Amino acid sequence: MNFLTGALYTTKSGFRLQLFQFYQTRGLAYKSLSIRWQTKPGPAPVKLETGWTTEAVIVIQDIFGWQLPNTRYMADMLAANGYIAVCPDFYVGKAPWSPSDDWSTFQAWLEDKKPTNINKEVDAVLRYLKEQCGANHIGVVGFCWGGAATHYLALQYPEVRAGVSCYGIVKEREDSYELKFPTLFIFAENDYVIPLDQVGVLESKLKEKCTVDHQVKIFPGQTHGFVHRKREDINPSDKPSIQEARSDMLNWLSKYM
Repeated sequence: MNFLTGALYTTKSGFRLQLFQFYQTRGLAYKSLSIRWQTKPGPAPVKLETGWTTEAVIVIQDIFGWQLPNTRYMADMLAANGYIAVCPDFYVGKAPWSPSDDWSTFQAWLEDKKPTNINKEVDAVLRYLKEQCGANHIGVVGFCWGGAATHYLALQYPEVRAGVSCYGIVKEREDSYELKFPTLFIFAENDYVIPLDQVGVLESKLKEKCTVDHQVKIFPGQTHGFVHRKREDINPSDKPSIQEARSDMLNWLSKYM
């Protein structure tokens, strides 16, 4: 039996506590989550009390994994704004990248963690949100590796209502521009990972080929990771841009979900 682990975030209380660990922080209900993605006999997944919302957001991690506080902080924000926010482990138990790792080994580490190889996990989460949580308006938000994954999902899943891709690496492929759901792309001007000329190609190709709503927005003076930076790591001079980007994210989801 394979399990997809992660965390479920919501402001609604009253969960059934099967297969969950329960935490209470800043008024938000936290639960560690296991979802079966193989259709084999086993314990039933936890069913969320339904009816209070039909809107859910899948939060996709960066290379540092689903337990990174930065990513969980963004799930906090989404839950505080009325969404069910689920943050799965898309590495499925494999070790995330660590800041102390040798960057010369990064490509080898990435080989079995490609952001375009997550359909099985996404299908499991979508099924869970629909069948167990009663969600029928589902969005996706991703950061770095998760931003690239969000872009990939935008090409594959028309059932998703909206997506926000934050500084996902841009791949210049001809099949990268025909999006299936409205997507906001957020980039940083001073991103050492993503050159602005690549962002320019993305924007021009989307204008040429994409038939759904989309937006590419570059934030002046910002660096990679700025949107999901922890509160204690934010420089005062960056705060207006971070707040604007987060507001853009919420407004985009609200508009299309």
